[in-house]
Amino acid sequence: MPQPHISAIESGRRRVTSAELMARITEGLQVPDELTGINARPDLTGWSPPAELRDRIAHAHATGRTDLRTAEWIGRVLVEYRRAEDEVGGRALWTTVRSQLDSITGMLPDASGRAADRLLLLAAEHAHWLSWVSWQADKPGPALSWLDLAGGWAVDGGHADMSSWVNRVRAYYSLHRGDPVRALRTAEEARVTAQALSPAAASVAAHQAAMAAAALSERDTAARLADEARAFAGMVPNVEDRPGWLYWLTPVRAQLQEADTAYACREWERAADGFREALPQLVGFPRDHEHYSARLEEAERRS
Repeated sequence: MPQPHISAIESGRRRVTSAELMARITEGLQVPDELTGINARPDLTGWSPPAELRDRIAHAHATGRTDLRTAEWIGRVLVEYRRAEDEVGGRALWTTVRSQLDSITGMLPDASGRAADRLLLLAAEHAHWLSWVSWQADKPGPALSWLDLAGGWAVDGGHADMSSWVNRVRAYYSLHRGDPVRALRTAEEARVTAQALSPAAASVAAHQAAMAAAALSERDTAARLADEARAFAGMVPNVEDRPGWLYWLTPVRAQLQEADTAYACREWERAADGFREALPQLVGFPRDHEHYSARLEEAERRS
């Protein structure tokens, strides 16, 4: 598949539908049968991560050589899945992503050095995706289990941005389970090494901390963190300057997140203004557009 096409999908300039997705994956990317999910093994359909994945990672430091071309190809396919999940949800893609994760972890015993580090990041990205899909399906236990795997693999591979992101997602889960104290604590942990993070990773960590602070009625702290999040996001307006899993952190999304913090602080008029200005520019994320539109309607009603 041509790189410009992949970049267009990743940046949101090209929209993905489920029918297009399957055709593109199976034909354009020449997905092997074992990765399509059509003949998936039964153990790929369950929600929770199997124990053997941890065992494979335990051998990640074995000395050897491995061809990373397959891993890079899998990484490009994951770009497709991220965009597809935004539009159609992720459960239909579950077995394929699980198969890909099996392929990645299967390469680890023959990898070392930078190759192993790259594979560990890919494994963490896949585990995070599986965690998020589990969470959206109201499966908090498996969601946390996959997130634990992602966090461990990120640390093993020395990937600070992904380690921070995992803590950010964990804080999100805690906040939405009604535990803002734990959410703020975890979000602050995601920011501990902010100087070592990319601007995009620092931005999303600051935003999650802002939302947790707002839930605890710490409005000044929330406002400060929201400003920090917007400033960091402004440093990386181009998708190629952000980690792959933060493809969505466009300037428009950063503005929506700032409005979301105002909403959480019950600053209704400010929130409504932010949503109203940014929403027309949010293209390619129908479910998110629906979410923020509902926020706008509620903020307008309360202002």
